[in-house]
Amino acid sequence: MSTIYDCSRQDSREAGLAAAAGAIRSGRLVVLPTDTLYGIGCDAFDAAAVRSLLSAKGRGPDMPIPVLVGSWTTIDGLVFSVPTQARQLIEAFWPGALSIILQHAPSLNWDLGDTRGTVALRMPLHPVAIELLREVGPMAVSSANRSGYAPATTVADAESQLGDSVSVYLDGGTVDHGVASTIVDLTGPEPRVLREGAVTLAQLSEVLGTQVELA
Repeated sequence: MSTIYDCSRQDSREAGLAAAAGAIRSGRLVVLPTDTLYGIGCDAFDAAAVRSLLSAKGRGPDMPIPVLVGSWTTIDGLVFSVPTQARQLIEAFWPGALSIILQHAPSLNWDLGDTRGTVALRMPLHPVAIELLREVGPMAVSSANRSGYAPATTVADAESQLGDSVSVYLDGGTVDHGVASTIVDLTGPEPRVLREGAVTLAQLSEVLGTQVELA
């Protein structure tokens, strides 16, 4: 049975965050608001929970799950190295709607799908998401919708698609942007934009000092 918590009320928000943290630590799924869309998430290091997330969305491991973090410094323990371009983008756009793909640290014991040794990282600009992430650590988070269906911009949208596969729904109202994050791959010699979303190519080019194009 799922529970929805109204995060616009302080008492309900505190109860919801506590319930969501407990669910994540128990290997269950939660839906949370972010600055772009609603996300469905779990403990990034719990392989069984990640498989449950993929099953809830109706998709396979060929589309790996990104990881959300609650601070800039968290990524230092998750990746092999943080190149200068990544630091520049983090300083310019985090917290915000930019996902950065880097080589993950080889020592990490996680299974996010067919990542080929990489991980997509983002720090969301949403107080509920940040508070939860700082409580539980890195989370594997994907858009809160069934594969092939419209992304959720309200908790009702998410609940109608995901139902009881999710233990806790955190209702943060209608998300401001309703646009997915931009994805930049920094694992090669040049930045590659795999998806242009809320952060534009022009904004990326300005920060990096070089023309960035869609792959």
